[in-house]
Amino acid sequence: MRLPPWLGSGTRGRDLALAGVSLAGGLVLWTLGWQPQIRPYPDVPAILFLPPLLAMCVAVGLRLVAPRASLAVGTVAVVVDIALGGSLGTILIYTQVLYDACVYGPARLWRWLLRATIGLSVVGAIVGVVLSDQWSGVAVGVLVVLVGLLPVLTGISVRQYRDQAAAERARAEQTARLVELDRRQAVSAERARMARELHDVVANHLSAVAIHATAVLSVPGLDRDQVESALRVIRESSVQGLAEMRQLIEVLREPGGDDTAVPELVSARLAETDELVERVRAAGLAVRVRTDGAPGPLPVGVDLAAYRIVQESLTNALKHGTGEADLTIAYRPAEVVLTVENPVRRDGAGLPGAGAGLIGMRERATLLAGRFSAGPHDGRWQVRAALPTGEGR
Repeated sequence: MRLPPWLGSGTRGRDLALAGVSLAGGLVLWTLGWQPQIRPYPDVPAILFLPPLLAMCVAVGLRLVAPRASLAVGTVAVVVDIALGGSLGTILIYTQVLYDACVYGPARLWRWLLRATIGLSVVGAIVGVVLSDQWSGVAVGVLVVLVGLLPVLTGISVRQYRDQAAAERARAEQTARLVELDRRQAVSAERARMARELHDVVANHLSAVAIHATAVLSVPGLDRDQVESALRVIRESSVQGLAEMRQLIEVLREPGGDDTAVPELVSARLAETDELVERVRAAGLAVRVRTDGAPGPLPVGVDLAAYRIVQESLTNALKHGTGEADLTIAYRPAEVVLTVENPVRRDGAGLPGAGAGLIGMRERATLLAGRFSAGPHDGRWQVRAALPTGEGR
């Protein structure tokens, strides 16, 4: 059976309903004549026990909005009630006031109540033994424990469980936010990775296509052999670009995730630099290649990144250079160092670029904890990348 909304947890209606039920129960006990519990004064009128009972019920109604005021009103009411002889209904409702003060009040309040009820229990036991001159007087302390200490301990336990549950909820919400943040970062990283791959796959081949198409259109009087040579380069660059693009699309369609996508994507390796150089030479760039050290197997990520950096550097030399470039590949014990140098056209002519290639090369080197630099050097443009291989450390 579901309660109406106005009786929901933490609502004002529930507090008023609880106060009303407490009043009704107290009035029933008052009607039965269960007061006073002790008789310090003979012939105390029963009507005098109603004001403390009403005040105690008011304290119950204030349990959420004003826990301190609720405890103060309830304590005054129970002291007056006990001074009159003690009413069972008022004393029982006071246990609810103590419980609510520990659950809903500030932390200092329940700590103070715990010390106070323990002290009163000890004092009550001692006073009972002294006044009765018998060990049975300890019962006074037991009554204080039942009425005061047990509700306080129960309230403290419930409060601790509530605080622990709130902390767990906050931790779960924080974990969910971190998971969402990690997911967004993973999506951003994957988008950046695919952007680098798309740029490197397309830029090299389309640059060769654009340069030869521009030459065919701008140079008048080309003979058939020259036109066929330019068209042959255009065709080869287009076919190669389509093949790499098709492979990239197949990787995107693969449901295996990142762990399977990366190995399948690596079809270009540093060992295939010779084929890359031949294609660039066919596109019109005179490349001089020098290798230092003995080539050896490289980690998959380093192998792909090194090839892409060389590819992008030669593409930039083809687009913005004067038609020649120097490529140096140095195999060292703990890294492979790539250096591409080329003179730059002083008139600024060449194919336009957005600078995404330099950004992509820098990102590739940074992801591998390598070093990357690009800029003028001794009157030439130099691209230099050092990628760690994980060996010799």
